Amino acid sequence: MASTSTKHKPPTLNWPEYLTIRGQKRKWETVMTIPFTIGGLMAGASYFGSLEMDPTKPILGIEPLFFYGGCTAACMGAGYLIGPSVGAACWRLTHRRTMNLIDARDREFHKRIVKNRVDPQMQSATNPVPDFYAEKVSSLHQYRQWLRDQAKYKRKSVLPEM
Repeated sequence: MASTSTKHKPPTLNWPEYLTIRGQKRKWETVMTIPFTIGGLMAGASYFGSLEMDPTKPILGIEPLFFYGGCTAACMGAGYLIGPSVGAACWRLTHRRTMNLIDARDREFHKRIVKNRVDPQMQSATNPVPDFYAEKVSSLHQYRQWLRDQAKYKRKSVLPEM
């Protein structure tokens, strides 16, 4: 009577699943940007709109209406910058079980990106590097297209057409 021993294989995350998850994370970040931008605008408008203005007393040499309008726009910009961070944090909370696998794939993906991307010193104002950080890659098809775009850019930069 021989007993069969089953070896427990650690779970892995294949590339298509990883890239799908990466695309979902990007969507979460984008979606969270919208309410935080609107929230920043509303918070800035409610605060700066409630302040008393005296048009005869400039603030930092600027008319108060323009100064408070600029501060309201700055609040909206802060919401725009904070939104993706909050979206990423919320996404990480919902994917706690697989975060070790995702982080391992992130490191491996980053190594591949660094190895295959073009040298940024070859870019110019009229010829920027295409998707330098591969942020828009969310499938194998898009990754292969990214590789083709990088190779095309390298060829075009090294051997310019005459």
